[in-house]
Formats: sequence, C-alpha cells, structure tokens
Amino acid sequence: MGLLSMLSGLLLIIAGAVTWYVVTDELNAQNITVAEDADWFAGEKVQGPLTAYSQAEIIDKHALESTGGKTYAELDREDPLREVAMNASFLRASLFTSVVAYGVALFAMGMGLLWILLGWSLRKLAP
Repeated sequence: MGLLSMLSGLLLIIAGAVTWYVVTDELNAQNITVAEDADWFAGEKVQGPLTAYSQAEIIDKHALESTGGKTYAELDREDPLREVAMNASFLRASLFTSVVAYGVALFAMGMGLLWILLGWSLRKLAP
C-alpha cells in the first residue's frame, strides 16, 4: 500500500509539473508584456501566475478608464465602447484561466508530495 501511495504521488507531481510547463510555454509563446503602468511586474514578460494576474488587473483598469467605469454588462448594446469592454473581458478571462491552471498544477504537486510522504510513512510502519 505504501508503494502504491508513493507511485500515485509521483504521478501527481509529474502531472502538475507538466501542466505548469505547458501553461508557461503557452504564455511565453504569446509574447505578452505587463503594461508599464501596472502595479506589479511592469514591463516584465507574462510567463507565470503572478505576471498573468498583474496583466489581467491592468487590462481591467484600462478598460474601465476607456468606458467611464462601466463594465460590458452596463454598456448599451449600441455603445461602440462595448467592444472594448468585451475584448478586455475575454483577455482577462484567458489570463485568469492560466492563473487557475497554475493553482491546480501547484495543488496537484502538493498532493503528490503528501501522497509520497504518506506512502513512505506506511512503508516505515509496515512490519
């Protein structure tokens, strides 16, 4: 049982690491740079959860400035700024999806470590 737990843990760590790598690779391929007026990581390349979050926040700030503080849902259907708000919303959702993917990957790796430690403990306790 201990060995099975350890193997399961290893599988979770590998899956989490692969997910982290794939998301990072995809973000790098987009060549996104955090806006210069961002609160954090200004001018840095978006290639991780913190830079992705920072860019999503500054997109929201810029969109709200452009629309007079109104969100997509608050703008009239015929308002030409509605497209600006919609694009900002889509971009933010995409960046937040990557942030969530990083969180899931980190959770999987953490659970993998926990399963490895559990398996190691079971093997030590076994007669």
